[in-house]
Amino acid sequence: MIQQQLRQLLPEGEVGPCPAFALLGGSVAALVIWKWLQKRQIQEKIEEARRTRDEGMRKIAKAVQQFREQVPSAQTDAILSLPLLELTRRLQEGSLSPKTVLYTYLEKALEVTKQTNCLQHFIPECEEQLQEIQEQREKGLLYGIPVSIKDHIGYKGHLSTCGLVQCLGTVVQEDSVLVKVLKTQGAIPFAVTNVPQSLFNYDCSNPIFGQTLNPLNPQKSPGGSSGGEGALIAGGGSILGIGSDIGGSIRLPSSFCGLCGLKPTAQRLSLSGASGPFSGILAVPCALGPMARDVDSLALCMKALLCQEMFQLDPTVPPIPFNEEVYSGRAALRVGYYDTDGYFPLPPGVRRGLRDTAAALRQAGHQLVPFSPPRIHYVMNELFLKTFFADGGHAWLDMLGDIVDPSLKSQVNFCKIPRLGKKLLALILKPLFPRLAEYLSALSGMRSVKEMWNHQHQIQAYRAEFIARWRQLRLDVLLCPVLGPAFTTGYPGRLLTAVSSTMLYNVLNFPAGVVPVSTVTEADEEELKLYRGCCDDPWDHTLKQAVTGAVGLPVAVQCVALPWQDELCLRFMKEVETLSREKRAA
Repeated sequence: MIQQQLRQLLPEGEVGPCPAFALLGGSVAALVIWKWLQKRQIQEKIEEARRTRDEGMRKIAKAVQQFREQVPSAQTDAILSLPLLELTRRLQEGSLSPKTVLYTYLEKALEVTKQTNCLQHFIPECEEQLQEIQEQREKGLLYGIPVSIKDHIGYKGHLSTCGLVQCLGTVVQEDSVLVKVLKTQGAIPFAVTNVPQSLFNYDCSNPIFGQTLNPLNPQKSPGGSSGGEGALIAGGGSILGIGSDIGGSIRLPSSFCGLCGLKPTAQRLSLSGASGPFSGILAVPCALGPMARDVDSLALCMKALLCQEMFQLDPTVPPIPFNEEVYSGRAALRVGYYDTDGYFPLPPGVRRGLRDTAAALRQAGHQLVPFSPPRIHYVMNELFLKTFFADGGHAWLDMLGDIVDPSLKSQVNFCKIPRLGKKLLALILKPLFPRLAEYLSALSGMRSVKEMWNHQHQIQAYRAEFIARWRQLRLDVLLCPVLGPAFTTGYPGRLLTAVSSTMLYNVLNFPAGVVPVSTVTEADEEELKLYRGCCDDPWDHTLKQAVTGAVGLPVAVQCVALPWQDELCLRFMKEVETLSREKRAA
Protein backbone atom coordinates (compact mmCIF):
# COMPACT_ATOMS: atom_id res chain seq x y z
CA MET A 1 0.00 0.00 0.00
CA ILE A 2 2.86 2.39 0.87
CA GLN A 3 4.61 1.43 -2.36
CA GLN A 4 1.45 2.27 -4.36
CA GLN A 5 1.23 5.67 -2.72
CA LEU A 6 4.92 6.33 -3.45
CA ARG A 7 4.39 5.38 -7.14
CA GLN A 8 1.58 7.95 -7.35
CA LEU A 9 3.84 10.57 -5.84
CA LEU A 10 6.93 9.54 -7.85
CA PRO A 11 5.59 8.03 -11.10
CA GLU A 12 8.73 8.35 -13.16
CA GLY A 13 11.04 6.19 -11.07
CA GLU A 14 10.76 2.70 -9.83
CA VAL A 15 10.07 2.42 -6.15
CA GLY A 16 11.50 -0.50 -4.26
CA PRO A 17 10.90 -1.56 -0.66
CA CYS A 18 13.84 0.42 0.76
CA PRO A 19 12.34 3.92 0.28
CA ALA A 20 9.05 2.67 1.70
CA PHE A 21 10.74 1.39 4.84
CA ALA A 22 12.80 4.57 5.03
CA LEU A 23 9.63 6.66 4.88
CA LEU A 24 7.96 4.49 7.50
CA GLY A 25 11.03 4.67 9.74
CA GLY A 26 11.22 8.43 9.30
CA SER A 27 7.55 8.78 10.24
CA VAL A 28 8.02 6.71 13.39
CA ALA A 29 11.13 8.71 14.32
CA ALA A 30 9.26 11.98 13.76
CA LEU A 31 6.41 10.75 15.96
CA VAL A 32 8.83 9.74 18.73
CA ILE A 33 10.60 13.13 18.56
CA TRP A 34 7.25 14.97 18.59
CA LYS A 35 6.13 13.01 21.66
CA TRP A 36 9.47 13.70 23.37
CA LEU A 37 9.19 17.42 22.62
CA GLN A 38 5.65 17.48 24.00
CA LYS A 39 6.75 15.83 27.25
CA ARG A 40 9.70 18.19 27.46
CA GLN A 41 7.42 21.22 27.07
CA ILE A 42 5.11 19.87 29.76
CA GLN A 43 8.02 19.27 32.11
CA GLU A 44 9.27 22.81 31.51
CA LYS A 45 5.82 24.18 32.38
CA ILE A 46 5.75 22.14 35.58
CA GLU A 47 9.24 23.32 36.56
CA GLU A 48 8.26 26.95 35.84
CA ALA A 49 5.13 26.62 38.01
CA ARG A 50 7.22 25.23 40.88
CA ARG A 51 9.84 27.99 40.49
CA THR A 52 7.12 30.64 40.56
CA ARG A 53 5.60 29.07 43.69
CA ASP A 54 8.97 28.87 45.46
CA GLU A 55 9.87 32.44 44.55
CA GLY A 56 6.50 33.63 45.87
CA MET A 57 7.08 31.83 49.15
CA ARG A 58 10.53 33.39 49.50
CA LYS A 59 9.02 36.85 49.03
CA ILE A 60 6.34 36.17 51.63
CA ALA A 61 8.95 34.82 54.06
CA LYS A 62 10.99 38.00 53.58
CA ALA A 63 7.89 40.18 54.17
CA VAL A 64 7.07 38.23 57.34
CA GLN A 65 10.65 38.64 58.59
CA GLN A 66 10.48 42.42 58.00
CA PHE A 67 7.19 42.59 59.90
CA ARG A 68 8.68 40.64 62.81
CA GLU A 69 11.57 43.10 62.98
CA GLN A 70 9.13 46.02 63.04
CA VAL A 71 6.70 44.41 65.53
CA PRO A 72 8.74 41.99 67.65
CA SER A 73 6.13 42.00 70.41
CA ALA A 74 3.35 40.38 68.32
CA GLN A 75 1.89 37.48 70.30
CA THR A 76 1.84 34.81 67.63
CA ASP A 77 0.70 31.84 69.72
CA ALA A 78 -2.05 33.84 71.42
CA ILE A 79 -3.44 35.01 68.07
CA LEU A 80 -3.30 31.54 66.51
CA SER A 81 -5.15 30.05 69.49
CA LEU A 82 -8.14 32.41 69.21
CA PRO A 83 -11.39 30.92 67.81
CA LEU A 84 -12.75 32.76 64.78
CA LEU A 85 -15.57 34.48 66.69
CA GLU A 86 -13.18 35.83 69.31
CA LEU A 87 -10.64 36.89 66.69
CA THR A 88 -13.39 38.70 64.77
CA ARG A 89 -14.51 40.51 67.93
CA ARG A 90 -11.00 41.74 68.70
CA LEU A 91 -10.45 42.91 65.13
CA GLN A 92 -13.78 44.74 65.13
CA GLU A 93 -13.06 46.53 68.42
CA GLY A 94 -9.47 47.35 67.38
CA SER A 95 -7.57 45.49 70.11
CA LEU A 96 -5.89 43.50 67.32
CA SER A 97 -4.81 44.93 63.97
CA PRO A 98 -5.56 43.17 60.65
CA LYS A 99 -1.88 43.52 59.72
CA THR A 100 -0.71 41.64 62.81
CA VAL A 101 -3.24 38.87 62.24
CA LEU A 102 -2.41 38.55 58.53
CA TYR A 103 1.34 38.29 59.05
CA THR A 104 0.86 35.87 61.94
CA TYR A 105 -1.08 33.52 59.67
CA LEU A 106 1.31 34.02 56.74
CA GLU A 107 4.17 32.96 59.00
CA LYS A 108 2.28 29.92 60.28
CA ALA A 109 1.15 28.93 56.77
CA LEU A 110 4.80 28.96 55.63
CA GLU A 111 5.64 26.59 58.46
CA VAL A 112 2.70 24.27 57.75
CA THR A 113 3.31 24.04 54.00
CA LYS A 114 6.98 23.15 54.60
CA GLN A 115 5.73 20.16 56.59
CA THR A 116 2.76 19.16 54.45
CA ASN A 117 3.09 20.76 50.97
CA CYS A 118 -0.46 22.09 51.30
CA LEU A 119 -0.10 25.37 49.36
CA GLN A 120 0.09 25.94 45.64
CA HIS A 121 0.96 29.59 46.19
CA PHE A 122 0.37 32.64 48.32
CA ILE A 123 -1.69 35.59 47.08
CA PRO A 124 0.65 38.62 47.25
CA GLU A 125 -2.31 40.93 46.62
CA CYS A 126 -3.35 40.16 50.21
CA GLU A 127 -1.22 43.17 51.22
CA GLU A 128 -3.28 45.40 48.89
CA GLN A 129 -6.51 43.97 50.31
CA LEU A 130 -5.15 44.76 53.79
CA GLN A 131 -4.91 48.43 52.82
CA GLU A 132 -8.34 48.43 51.16
CA ILE A 133 -10.24 47.04 54.16
CA GLN A 134 -8.78 49.75 56.37
CA GLU A 135 -10.31 52.33 54.02
CA GLN A 136 -13.78 50.73 53.99
CA ARG A 137 -16.48 52.81 55.68
CA GLU A 138 -18.00 49.82 57.43
CA LYS A 139 -16.27 46.78 58.82
CA GLY A 140 -17.66 43.60 57.29
CA LEU A 141 -18.50 40.46 59.24
CA LEU A 142 -15.09 38.97 58.36
CA TYR A 143 -13.08 42.17 58.80
CA GLY A 144 -9.36 41.37 58.88
CA ILE A 145 -9.80 37.58 58.74
CA PRO A 146 -7.23 35.76 56.55
CA VAL A 147 -9.02 33.18 54.37
CA SER A 148 -7.51 30.39 52.28
CA ILE A 149 -9.20 29.21 49.09
CA LYS A 150 -9.13 25.99 47.10
CA ASP A 151 -7.23 26.01 43.79
CA HIS A 152 -10.22 26.13 41.44
CA ILE A 153 -11.99 29.08 43.13
CA GLY A 154 -10.93 31.87 40.80
CA TYR A 155 -8.72 34.74 41.97
CA LYS A 156 -7.85 37.37 39.36
CA GLY A 157 -4.32 37.13 37.99
CA HIS A 158 -3.64 33.68 39.44
CA LEU A 159 -3.62 30.13 38.11
CA SER A 160 -6.57 27.81 38.62
CA THR A 161 -5.16 24.45 37.58
CA CYS A 162 -7.35 21.71 39.11
CA GLY A 163 -4.00 19.88 39.25
CA LEU A 164 -3.98 19.62 35.44
CA VAL A 165 -0.85 20.42 33.43
CA GLN A 166 -2.82 21.84 30.50
CA CYS A 167 -4.20 24.58 32.76
CA LEU A 168 -0.73 25.99 33.46
CA GLY A 169 -0.12 29.34 31.81
CA THR A 170 -3.79 30.36 31.81
CA VAL A 171 -4.51 32.92 34.50
CA VAL A 172 -7.94 33.82 35.89
CA GLN A 173 -9.29 37.05 34.39
CA GLU A 174 -11.75 37.97 37.15
CA ASP A 175 -12.36 37.16 40.80
CA SER A 176 -15.00 34.51 41.43
CA VAL A 177 -18.18 35.76 43.06
CA LEU A 178 -17.26 34.20 46.40
CA VAL A 179 -13.86 35.94 46.41
CA LYS A 180 -15.58 39.26 45.66
CA VAL A 181 -18.03 38.76 48.53
CA LEU A 182 -15.25 37.72 50.92
CA LYS A 183 -13.42 40.95 50.10
CA THR A 184 -16.59 43.00 50.56
CA GLN A 185 -17.01 41.44 54.01
CA GLY A 186 -13.46 42.50 54.93
CA ALA A 187 -11.80 39.09 54.60
CA ILE A 188 -8.28 38.81 53.18
CA PRO A 189 -7.79 35.86 50.80
CA PHE A 190 -4.11 35.03 51.30
CA ALA A 191 -3.36 31.52 50.00
CA VAL A 192 -4.40 29.02 47.32
CA THR A 193 -4.35 25.40 48.45
CA ASN A 194 -3.38 22.16 46.72
CA VAL A 195 -5.76 19.66 45.09
CA PRO A 196 -5.59 16.21 43.46
CA GLN A 197 -5.28 15.97 39.69
CA SER A 198 -8.69 16.68 38.06
CA LEU A 199 -10.26 17.05 41.57
CA PHE A 200 -11.69 13.54 41.17
CA ASN A 201 -9.87 11.85 44.04
CA TYR A 202 -10.01 12.04 47.81
CA ASP A 203 -6.24 11.92 48.16
CA CYS A 204 -4.34 15.17 47.47
CA SER A 205 -1.62 14.78 44.87
CA ASN A 206 -0.98 16.09 41.36
CA PRO A 207 1.94 16.04 38.88
CA ILE A 208 2.56 19.79 39.22
CA PHE A 209 2.81 20.44 42.95
CA GLY A 210 3.06 16.92 44.36
CA GLN A 211 1.58 15.13 47.38
CA THR A 212 0.04 16.95 50.34
CA LEU A 213 0.44 15.24 53.72
CA ASN A 214 -1.78 15.12 56.79
CA PRO A 215 -0.31 17.42 59.50
CA LEU A 216 -1.54 15.01 62.19
CA ASN A 217 0.45 12.11 60.70
CA PRO A 218 2.71 12.50 57.62
CA GLN A 219 2.06 8.87 56.59
CA LYS A 220 -1.60 9.70 56.14
CA SER A 221 -3.55 11.58 53.49
CA PRO A 222 -5.35 14.85 54.36
CA GLY A 223 -8.24 13.70 52.17
CA GLY A 224 -9.53 15.43 49.05
CA SER A 225 -10.25 17.03 46.90
CA SER A 226 -10.08 20.00 49.33
CA GLY A 227 -7.05 18.32 50.91
CA GLY A 228 -4.80 21.37 50.84
CA GLU A 229 -7.43 23.27 52.81
CA GLY A 230 -7.74 20.44 55.31
CA ALA A 231 -3.98 20.24 55.88
CA LEU A 232 -3.50 24.01 56.16
CA ILE A 233 -6.35 24.56 58.63
CA ALA A 234 -5.55 21.47 60.72
CA GLY A 235 -1.91 22.56 60.88
CA GLY A 236 -2.98 25.98 62.19
CA GLY A 237 -1.98 27.92 59.05
CA SER A 238 -5.49 29.17 58.30
CA ILE A 239 -8.50 29.88 60.46
CA LEU A 240 -11.10 29.69 57.68
CA GLY A 241 -11.06 28.09 54.24
CA ILE A 242 -13.38 27.69 51.26
CA GLY A 243 -13.55 24.27 49.64
CA SER A 244 -15.87 22.48 47.23
CA ASP A 245 -17.73 19.18 47.36
CA ILE A 246 -19.11 16.93 44.63
CA GLY A 247 -18.69 13.52 46.31
CA GLY A 248 -17.34 14.38 49.75
CA SER A 249 -14.53 16.81 48.93
CA ILE A 250 -15.18 19.09 51.91
CA ARG A 251 -16.39 16.41 54.32
CA LEU A 252 -13.62 13.84 53.74
CA PRO A 253 -10.69 16.23 54.42
CA SER A 254 -12.62 17.49 57.45
CA SER A 255 -12.98 13.90 58.68
CA PHE A 256 -9.34 12.99 57.97
CA CYS A 257 -7.95 16.19 59.55
CA GLY A 258 -10.30 16.62 62.52
CA LEU A 259 -12.11 19.74 61.24
CA CYS A 260 -15.67 20.95 60.85
CA GLY A 261 -16.84 21.30 57.25
CA LEU A 262 -20.17 22.06 55.59
CA LYS A 263 -21.37 21.05 52.14
CA PRO A 264 -24.35 23.38 51.74
CA THR A 265 -27.28 22.80 49.44
CA ALA A 266 -25.87 23.31 45.93
CA GLN A 267 -26.58 26.85 44.66
CA ARG A 268 -26.91 28.21 48.19
CA LEU A 269 -23.49 29.75 47.52
CA SER A 270 -22.50 31.03 44.09
CA LEU A 271 -20.39 28.79 41.87
CA SER A 272 -19.70 31.61 39.41
CA GLY A 273 -15.98 31.84 38.75
CA ALA A 274 -15.20 28.43 40.25
CA SER A 275 -13.80 26.40 37.36
CA GLY A 276 -13.67 22.65 37.26
CA PRO A 277 -13.45 19.62 35.00
CA PHE A 278 -17.05 18.68 35.83
CA SER A 279 -18.57 22.17 35.49
CA GLY A 280 -21.19 21.05 32.96
CA ILE A 281 -22.52 18.16 35.06
CA LEU A 282 -25.82 19.15 36.66
CA ALA A 283 -27.37 15.81 37.69
CA VAL A 284 -25.07 15.59 40.76
CA PRO A 285 -24.28 19.23 41.58
CA CYS A 286 -21.10 20.67 43.07
CA ALA A 287 -21.29 22.94 46.13
CA LEU A 288 -18.84 25.42 47.61
CA GLY A 289 -18.63 25.58 51.39
CA PRO A 290 -16.57 26.53 54.45
CA MET A 291 -14.04 24.52 56.47
CA ALA A 292 -12.84 25.56 59.93
CA ARG A 293 -11.96 24.41 63.45
CA ASP A 294 -15.47 24.75 64.89
CA VAL A 295 -19.12 25.01 63.87
CA ASP A 296 -19.55 28.64 64.91
CA SER A 297 -16.88 29.56 62.34
CA LEU A 298 -18.86 27.81 59.59
CA ALA A 299 -22.02 29.63 60.64
CA LEU A 300 -20.28 33.03 60.65
CA CYS A 301 -18.84 32.36 57.20
CA MET A 302 -22.25 31.38 55.81
CA LYS A 303 -23.83 34.44 57.41
CA ALA A 304 -21.19 36.67 55.79
CA LEU A 305 -21.52 35.09 52.34
CA LEU A 306 -25.34 34.95 52.25
CA CYS A 307 -25.61 38.70 51.76
CA GLN A 308 -27.13 41.13 49.28
CA GLU A 309 -23.80 41.50 47.49
CA MET A 310 -23.75 37.83 46.48
CA PHE A 311 -27.41 37.85 45.43
CA GLN A 312 -26.74 40.87 43.17
CA LEU A 313 -23.53 39.49 41.68
CA ASP A 314 -25.17 36.12 40.91
CA PRO A 315 -28.95 36.33 40.37
CA THR A 316 -29.11 32.53 39.91
CA VAL A 317 -28.53 32.11 43.66
CA PRO A 318 -31.80 32.15 45.65
CA PRO A 319 -31.80 35.34 47.77
CA ILE A 320 -32.12 33.52 51.11
CA PRO A 321 -30.20 35.28 53.92
CA PHE A 322 -28.80 33.30 56.85
CA ASN A 323 -31.54 32.36 59.35
CA GLU A 324 -30.01 33.11 62.75
CA GLU A 325 -33.20 32.06 64.55
CA VAL A 326 -32.95 28.50 63.23
CA TYR A 327 -29.23 28.26 63.99
CA SER A 328 -29.77 29.51 67.55
CA GLY A 329 -32.74 27.20 68.19
CA ARG A 330 -32.77 24.99 71.27
CA ALA A 331 -35.82 22.77 70.73
CA ALA A 332 -35.34 18.99 70.95
CA LEU A 333 -34.78 17.34 67.56
CA ARG A 334 -36.10 14.15 66.05
CA VAL A 335 -32.90 12.54 64.76
CA GLY A 336 -32.71 9.66 62.31
CA TYR A 337 -29.50 7.63 62.56
CA TYR A 338 -27.63 4.67 61.09
CA ASP A 339 -24.07 3.41 61.59
CA THR A 340 -23.67 1.62 58.24
CA ASP A 341 -25.09 2.10 54.76
CA GLY A 342 -24.69 -1.61 53.96
CA TYR A 343 -22.32 -0.91 51.08
CA PHE A 344 -19.02 -0.01 52.73
CA PRO A 345 -19.11 -0.79 56.49
CA LEU A 346 -16.69 1.60 58.14
CA PRO A 347 -13.94 0.75 60.66
CA PRO A 348 -14.71 0.07 64.35
CA GLY A 349 -13.63 3.52 65.61
CA VAL A 350 -16.04 5.31 63.26
CA ARG A 351 -19.00 3.15 64.26
CA ARG A 352 -18.13 3.56 67.95
CA GLY A 353 -17.97 7.33 67.52
CA LEU A 354 -21.39 7.37 65.92
CA ARG A 355 -22.99 5.14 68.57
CA ASP A 356 -21.50 7.29 71.36
CA THR A 357 -22.83 10.44 69.69
CA ALA A 358 -26.30 8.92 69.31
CA ALA A 359 -26.28 7.99 73.01
CA ALA A 360 -25.20 11.52 74.01
CA LEU A 361 -27.96 13.06 71.89
CA ARG A 362 -30.55 10.74 73.44
CA GLN A 363 -29.35 11.64 76.93
CA ALA A 364 -29.58 15.34 76.05
CA GLY A 365 -33.29 14.96 75.30
CA HIS A 366 -33.33 14.42 71.54
CA GLN A 367 -35.40 11.62 70.03
CA LEU A 368 -33.37 9.03 68.09
CA VAL A 369 -35.08 7.08 65.29
CA PRO A 370 -33.37 4.19 63.41
CA PHE A 371 -33.11 4.96 59.69
CA SER A 372 -31.96 2.88 56.75
CA PRO A 373 -30.91 4.65 53.52
CA PRO A 374 -32.42 2.78 50.58
CA ARG A 375 -30.42 0.94 47.89
CA ILE A 376 -26.93 2.40 48.32
CA HIS A 377 -25.46 -0.10 45.82
CA TYR A 378 -27.84 1.30 43.24
CA VAL A 379 -27.09 4.93 44.16
CA MET A 380 -23.32 4.47 44.00
CA ASN A 381 -23.22 2.68 40.67
CA GLU A 382 -26.30 3.63 38.70
CA LEU A 383 -26.73 7.22 39.87
CA PHE A 384 -23.37 8.59 41.09
CA LEU A 385 -20.72 6.84 38.97
CA LYS A 386 -22.77 6.89 35.78
CA THR A 387 -23.15 10.65 36.12
CA PHE A 388 -19.39 11.21 35.91
CA PHE A 389 -18.52 8.33 33.60
CA ALA A 390 -21.47 8.61 31.23
CA ASP A 391 -19.11 8.29 28.26
CA GLY A 392 -17.16 5.40 29.77
CA GLY A 393 -14.54 7.78 31.19
CA HIS A 394 -13.23 9.05 27.83
CA ALA A 395 -13.61 12.74 28.66
CA TRP A 396 -11.87 12.26 32.00
CA LEU A 397 -8.97 10.36 30.38
CA ASP A 398 -8.61 13.05 27.71
CA MET A 399 -8.51 15.69 30.44
CA LEU A 400 -5.71 13.88 32.29
CA GLY A 401 -3.59 13.55 29.17
CA ASP A 402 -0.32 11.59 29.13
CA ILE A 403 0.89 12.63 32.59
CA VAL A 404 -1.14 10.85 35.25
CA ASP A 405 -0.53 11.15 38.97
CA PRO A 406 0.34 7.77 40.56
CA SER A 407 -2.61 8.11 42.96
CA LEU A 408 -5.00 7.90 39.98
CA LYS A 409 -3.41 4.94 38.18
CA SER A 410 -5.95 2.41 39.48
CA GLN A 411 -8.95 4.46 38.34
CA VAL A 412 -7.30 5.23 35.00
CA ASN A 413 -6.56 1.55 34.32
CA PHE A 414 -10.21 0.63 34.91
CA CYS A 415 -11.41 3.42 32.60
CA LYS A 416 -9.03 2.37 29.82
CA ILE A 417 -10.63 -1.07 29.51
CA PRO A 418 -12.84 -1.06 26.37
CA ARG A 419 -16.59 -1.02 26.98
CA LEU A 420 -17.05 -4.63 25.87
CA GLY A 421 -14.14 -5.67 28.10
CA LYS A 422 -15.74 -3.97 31.11
CA LYS A 423 -19.04 -5.71 30.43
CA LEU A 424 -17.40 -9.13 30.04
CA LEU A 425 -15.27 -8.67 33.16
CA ALA A 426 -18.34 -7.59 35.11
CA LEU A 427 -20.14 -10.75 34.02
CA ILE A 428 -17.20 -12.97 35.02
CA LEU A 429 -16.59 -11.25 38.38
CA LYS A 430 -20.22 -10.98 39.47
CA PRO A 431 -20.41 -14.34 41.34
CA LEU A 432 -17.08 -13.73 43.14
CA PHE A 433 -16.84 -9.95 43.62
CA PRO A 434 -20.29 -8.41 43.04
CA ARG A 435 -19.27 -4.87 44.09
CA LEU A 436 -16.36 -4.79 41.65
CA ALA A 437 -18.62 -6.17 38.92
CA GLU A 438 -21.20 -3.41 39.53
CA TYR A 439 -18.40 -0.82 39.47
CA LEU A 440 -17.08 -2.02 36.11
CA SER A 441 -20.58 -2.08 34.68
CA ALA A 442 -21.16 1.52 35.83
CA LEU A 443 -17.88 2.63 34.24
CA SER A 444 -19.20 1.34 30.91
CA GLY A 445 -21.34 4.46 30.80
CA MET A 446 -24.43 5.16 28.73
CA ARG A 447 -25.10 4.68 25.05
CA SER A 448 -27.83 7.14 24.11
CA VAL A 449 -29.40 10.49 24.96
CA LYS A 450 -32.56 8.63 25.92
CA GLU A 451 -30.59 6.58 28.45
CA MET A 452 -29.12 9.78 29.89
CA TRP A 453 -32.56 11.39 30.22
CA ASN A 454 -33.80 8.28 31.98
CA HIS A 455 -30.76 8.37 34.29
CA GLN A 456 -31.57 11.95 35.33
CA HIS A 457 -35.18 10.95 35.92
CA GLN A 458 -33.97 8.08 38.14
CA ILE A 459 -32.04 10.57 40.30
CA GLN A 460 -35.18 12.69 40.72
CA ALA A 461 -37.21 9.59 41.57
CA TYR A 462 -34.66 8.48 44.16
CA ARG A 463 -34.68 11.92 45.81
CA ALA A 464 -38.46 11.73 46.05
CA GLU A 465 -38.26 8.21 47.55
CA PHE A 466 -35.67 9.29 50.14
CA ILE A 467 -37.64 12.39 51.15
CA ALA A 468 -40.83 10.32 51.46
CA ARG A 469 -39.06 7.94 53.87
CA TRP A 470 -37.72 10.94 55.81
CA ARG A 471 -41.21 12.48 56.05
CA GLN A 472 -42.76 9.18 57.06
CA LEU A 473 -40.47 9.05 60.09
CA ARG A 474 -41.04 12.78 60.78
CA LEU A 475 -37.31 13.48 61.00
CA ASP A 476 -35.73 16.87 61.56
CA VAL A 477 -32.14 15.80 60.85
CA LEU A 478 -30.01 12.72 60.26
CA LEU A 479 -26.89 11.42 62.02
CA CYS A 480 -24.73 9.06 59.97
CA PRO A 481 -21.14 7.92 59.39
CA VAL A 482 -18.45 9.61 57.34
CA LEU A 483 -15.42 7.80 55.91
CA GLY A 484 -12.44 7.76 58.25
CA PRO A 485 -10.06 7.71 59.95
CA ALA A 486 -7.42 9.15 57.60
CA PHE A 487 -6.19 6.76 54.91
CA THR A 488 -2.51 6.09 54.31
CA THR A 489 -1.39 8.12 51.27
CA GLY A 490 -1.99 6.37 47.95
CA TYR A 491 -4.95 4.32 49.15
CA PRO A 492 -7.87 6.67 48.29
CA GLY A 493 -7.26 6.23 44.54
CA ARG A 494 -7.63 2.46 44.96
CA LEU A 495 -10.99 2.75 46.76
CA LEU A 496 -13.11 5.27 44.89
CA THR A 497 -16.38 3.66 45.96
CA ALA A 498 -15.53 3.90 49.68
CA VAL A 499 -17.07 7.40 49.52
CA SER A 500 -20.57 5.91 49.66
CA SER A 501 -21.21 7.65 53.00
CA THR A 502 -20.71 11.12 51.48
CA MET A 503 -21.64 10.79 47.79
CA LEU A 504 -25.22 9.94 48.80
CA TYR A 505 -25.88 13.51 49.91
CA ASN A 506 -24.42 14.95 46.70
CA VAL A 507 -26.84 12.81 44.69
CA LEU A 508 -29.68 13.94 46.98
CA ASN A 509 -28.41 17.54 47.13
CA PHE A 510 -28.97 17.67 50.92
CA PRO A 511 -26.83 19.94 53.13
CA ALA A 512 -24.36 17.78 55.06
CA GLY A 513 -21.61 18.61 57.51
CA VAL A 514 -18.86 16.82 59.42
CA VAL A 515 -17.95 17.21 63.09
CA PRO A 516 -15.04 15.46 64.88
CA VAL A 517 -16.28 13.63 67.98
CA SER A 518 -13.47 11.32 69.12
CA THR A 519 -10.12 9.77 68.24
CA VAL A 520 -9.07 6.25 67.31
CA THR A 521 -8.17 4.20 70.40
CA GLU A 522 -5.92 1.21 70.89
CA ALA A 523 -9.09 -0.87 71.39
CA ASP A 524 -10.40 0.33 67.99
CA GLU A 525 -7.11 -0.65 66.36
CA GLU A 526 -7.26 -4.08 67.97
CA GLU A 527 -10.86 -4.58 66.84
CA LEU A 528 -9.86 -3.56 63.30
CA LYS A 529 -7.91 -6.83 63.03
CA LEU A 530 -11.26 -8.65 63.00
CA TYR A 531 -12.79 -6.34 60.35
CA ARG A 532 -14.32 -8.27 57.45
CA GLY A 533 -16.33 -5.46 55.86
CA CYS A 534 -19.33 -6.18 53.68
CA CYS A 535 -18.16 -8.94 51.36
CA ASP A 536 -14.71 -9.91 52.68
CA ASP A 537 -13.45 -9.08 49.19
CA PRO A 538 -10.29 -7.23 47.98
CA TRP A 539 -11.91 -3.83 48.61
CA ASP A 540 -12.63 -4.71 52.24
CA HIS A 541 -9.03 -5.90 52.68
CA THR A 542 -7.72 -2.69 51.10
CA LEU A 543 -9.86 -0.51 53.38
CA LYS A 544 -8.49 -2.36 56.40
CA GLN A 545 -4.93 -1.70 55.22
CA ALA A 546 -5.71 1.96 54.46
CA VAL A 547 -6.88 2.84 57.99
CA THR A 548 -4.40 0.74 59.96
CA GLY A 549 -2.03 2.73 62.18
CA ALA A 550 -4.50 5.51 63.00
CA VAL A 551 -4.39 5.54 66.83
CA GLY A 552 -4.93 9.11 68.00
CA LEU A 553 -6.32 10.32 64.68
CA PRO A 554 -9.76 12.01 64.53
CA VAL A 555 -13.08 10.19 64.27
CA ALA A 556 -15.99 12.20 62.89
CA VAL A 557 -19.72 11.91 62.25
CA GLN A 558 -21.91 13.37 59.51
CA CYS A 559 -24.97 15.58 60.12
CA VAL A 560 -27.62 16.00 57.41
CA ALA A 561 -30.77 18.09 56.84
CA LEU A 562 -33.27 18.52 54.01
CA PRO A 563 -32.45 20.82 51.05
CA TRP A 564 -32.26 24.56 51.86
CA GLN A 565 -32.23 23.83 55.60
CA ASP A 566 -28.50 24.56 55.91
CA GLU A 567 -28.99 26.50 59.15
CA LEU A 568 -30.74 23.52 60.74
CA CYS A 569 -27.84 21.30 59.63
CA LEU A 570 -25.40 23.73 61.29
CA ARG A 571 -27.53 23.90 64.42
CA PHE A 572 -27.45 20.08 64.67
CA MET A 573 -23.69 20.08 64.05
CA LYS A 574 -23.30 22.60 66.89
CA GLU A 575 -25.28 20.34 69.22
CA VAL A 576 -23.09 17.34 68.33
CA GLU A 577 -19.94 19.42 68.79
CA THR A 578 -21.06 20.69 72.22
CA LEU A 579 -21.94 17.22 73.49
CA SER A 580 -18.71 15.63 72.22
CA ARG A 581 -16.62 18.38 73.83
CA GLU A 582 -18.45 17.96 77.12
CA LYS A 583 -17.77 14.22 77.02
CA ARG A 584 -14.06 14.70 76.31
CA ALA A 585 -13.77 17.30 79.07
CA ALA A 586 -15.48 15.05 81.63
